[in-house]
Amino acid sequence: MQQNSAQQNSVRQSAAQADVTRVALDAMGGDNAPGAPVEGAVNAVNARKDIKVLLIGQQDVVWAELKKYTYPMEQIEVIHAEEVIETAEPPVNAIRKKKQSSIVVGMNLVKQREADAFVSAGSSGAILVGGQVLVGRIRGIERPPLAPLIPTEKGVSLLIDCGANVDARASHLVQFALMGSIYMEHVLGIKKPRVAIVNIGAEEEKGNALVKEVMPLLKECEGIHFVGCIEAREIPKGEADVIVCEAFVGNVILKLYEGLSSTIVSAIKKGMRSTLKSKLGAALALPALKTTLKAFDATQYGGAPLLGLNGLVVKTHGSAKAGEVTNSIYQCVTFREQDINGKIRKNIASSTEHEGM
Repeated sequence: MQQNSAQQNSVRQSAAQADVTRVALDAMGGDNAPGAPVEGAVNAVNARKDIKVLLIGQQDVVWAELKKYTYPMEQIEVIHAEEVIETAEPPVNAIRKKKQSSIVVGMNLVKQREADAFVSAGSSGAILVGGQVLVGRIRGIERPPLAPLIPTEKGVSLLIDCGANVDARASHLVQFALMGSIYMEHVLGIKKPRVAIVNIGAEEEKGNALVKEVMPLLKECEGIHFVGCIEAREIPKGEADVIVCEAFVGNVILKLYEGLSSTIVSAIKKGMRSTLKSKLGAALALPALKTTLKAFDATQYGGAPLLGLNGLVVKTHGSAKAGEVTNSIYQCVTFREQDINGKIRKNIASSTEHEGM
């Protein structure tokens, strides 16, 4: 069942010639590996013919998981990677020393154009470092941000940045706004997405030095539809499509969002089971409640892309289950089909020329 290197290269080249999105998937990263990545890959290829998944990890372990499933064998390939980067390892050292890790092998496939995207639930630090060092930034991009979709009353919003650049500068945030607008328009189909910057009030005179510095830059930026400041309480209401902030603020928003969501769901379930009347009411309300809660399940939108790289890198939750992995693979297909990187290159190049005039 195992293929040699020459056969693997031949298969990848054939896939590249067809209209197929090649997704390198880290089979060893995350709390639920290898089970969740493998199951997610199988579900993706069973549902769609335009996907090829390159499962990267310890071959024997990955094949043992794959044996549990039936799937079109030509759409899944196992690529051996002996090492695993653990979450607690220093990211720079891990990327430098563990050349045969699933993260490094996967990113090198993207760098060498043998894969269109890389998806991992593994070490966030290693993925961020590897993305910049191995895959590399698009020319003109100062800092690549992590940009997850978060559920709101009106659909979803893009939170950019949520963890990559804690000490961002004003020019970085302007690029985040540009890239976020491109992503929302071409991946989500939102025309003229509303861009807002996170602040402690709606008034322009409020905020820290970074927010005050970037406000006039965002107003003057021709490539975005800037609507001003947004307070954290307005984010779940969907008052903006692209939520711009530096990574410290973004990560706090994201983690609070996730924690509050799970707490509310837990409290609702507990309340519904508390009395006989509540149990009877729950039985009647359950279909509508499931539909409502599903709309606020962020995992259905996939992972967080690291925007601004020469290839697509997607970070899923460390606790990602098969469904989130599958949706992340689908996300890669849309990203490739819409040529998001090409649009970012063109937009950043034109904005750079405009600044130089």
